[in-house]
Amino acid sequence: MTRITWTGVLLLLLCSHAQAQDRIYRCGNAYTNAVTEAQAKNCKLVEGANVTVVQGTRPAQKAAPAQASPASAGPRVNTQEQQSRDSDARLILQAELKKAEARQAELLKEYNNGEPDKIGGEARNHQRYLDRVAELKAQLARNESDMAGIRRELGRRPASPAAR
Repeated sequence: MTRITWTGVLLLLLCSHAQAQDRIYRCGNAYTNAVTEAQAKNCKLVEGANVTVVQGTRPAQKAAPAQASPASAGPRVNTQEQQSRDSDARLILQAELKKAEARQAELLKEYNNGEPDKIGGEARNHQRYLDRVAELKAQLARNESDMAGIRRELGRRPASPAAR
C-alpha cells in the first residue's frame, strides 16, 4: 500500500513540475522568460499554451561559391591512369552484364512462359507450385532491373580508347 502511495506522490510532483513554467514572452521569432528583456524589447506574453523551444543550429548562410583548388579536391590522377581505371571498370561492368544475361536466360527457360515443370511435391500441392511460379516471375523482374542498371552505368562510362 505504501509503495502505491509513494508512486502516486512522485507522479503528482512530476506533473506539477511540468506545468509550473515561467511566463514566456515572444519577441518576433525568439522567445524569452526574462521579464526585463521582454519589457525592453516590447515582447508579447504568450498565454494559453505551453511553449517548447528546441535549441538548434542557425540556418545556413548562403556562402560564396567556393573556388576549386587542387589541394582541396584531393590528389589528382594522371590521364593515362584514369583511362586505365575507366577501362577496368567498363570490363567489370560488361562481365557483370554477361552474367546477368546468362542468369536471365536460365530463368526464362525455367519459367517456361509462366508454366514451369512441376518438381517434387508440387503435383500434390498446387499452392507450392504457384508460389514457385510467383518467385520465378519476381526473380525475372529483379534480374531485368539489374541488367537495366548495369546498362545505364555502362552508358555513363567513357568508351575504351580501343573502341574509339
